[in-house]
Amino acid sequence: MARPPKKPPPYPTDSLLHEAALSHLARYAATRAGLLRVLDRKVMRWAASEAGDPDQAATARAAARQVVERLTASGAVSDKAFAEARSRSLSRAGKSARAIGAHLSSRGVGAELARQSVVVDADRELAAACIHVRRKRLGDFRAAETAPDQHRRDLASLARAGFSHGVAKQALHLTRDEAEALITQFRDAL
Repeated sequence: MARPPKKPPPYPTDSLLHEAALSHLARYAATRAGLLRVLDRKVMRWAASEAGDPDQAATARAAARQVVERLTASGAVSDKAFAEARSRSLSRAGKSARAIGAHLSSRGVGAELARQSVVVDADRELAAACIHVRRKRLGDFRAAETAPDQHRRDLASLARAGFSHGVAKQALHLTRDEAEALITQFRDAL
């Protein structure tokens, strides 16, 4: 039995785009750029359907930008709030300041706002490196015997995660108890 032809998606009017934006914001935190990408994909899906019209697609893209501007003006979308919350979350997860900045930039946060949101503190960076060491089971957190070049591999893992060589060496030279105490102190301070 053949399926009936698929019904084309409805024309993305201002009200439909506003509903789609609110639906997205109800489930996910988003930046202005991220929300605009979501709405633009909705318009592109409509334009790719049989019902799509290039002139109407341009109008719908303009409406998507207006919806994002209205939501930003009302405070529903805030790049600053997104950046601060994501920065705290990633820091607690053991991400380096460099990795946090890269993540924020990839999500559409401006370079200046990303720099302001990322707290660069030597103690915080060391605690984040210790979290990474524990999560990846490097250094003293490793259960098995180590290979002769394991220290170099551990340093490389921390470097790929965005930690400086000095912070990586310091984190790997801490005992397991020292690292756990530093992590606990760091998480209590947040």
